[in-house]
Amino acid sequence: MAYSGNRGMTRIVKAAGYSWAGLRAAFKHEEAFRQELLLVVLALPLALWLGETGVERALLVGSLLLILIVELLNSGIEAAIDRFGGEQHKLSARAKDMGSAAVLFALINAAVIWLLVLI
Repeated sequence: MAYSGNRGMTRIVKAAGYSWAGLRAAFKHEEAFRQELLLVVLALPLALWLGETGVERALLVGSLLLILIVELLNSGIEAAIDRFGGEQHKLSARAKDMGSAAVLFALINAAVIWLLVLI
């Protein structure tokens, strides 16, 4: 991997551009990301309203953001696997299944946090 030579603000600006491109790609190509983003947009105001302390609000909001983070990583894994072709391979299936399981655990984590904080 070649060194890009970008330093300081140039590196930060370019990294922000890459991040924005990744978000746009996820929104355009990944239905699951769009669905989870809708969930977060709807639940975020509730998290801020229902949390009684800063820690509770942080837990509720953080659990929602974690869902999006894990979904982005899962989508990246799937895109990288799909790049290599359509043939079935047990390692490709395993990688995709593990990514999906990570999303499931992020959703379970959010549900548990919301239940514990709100009950």
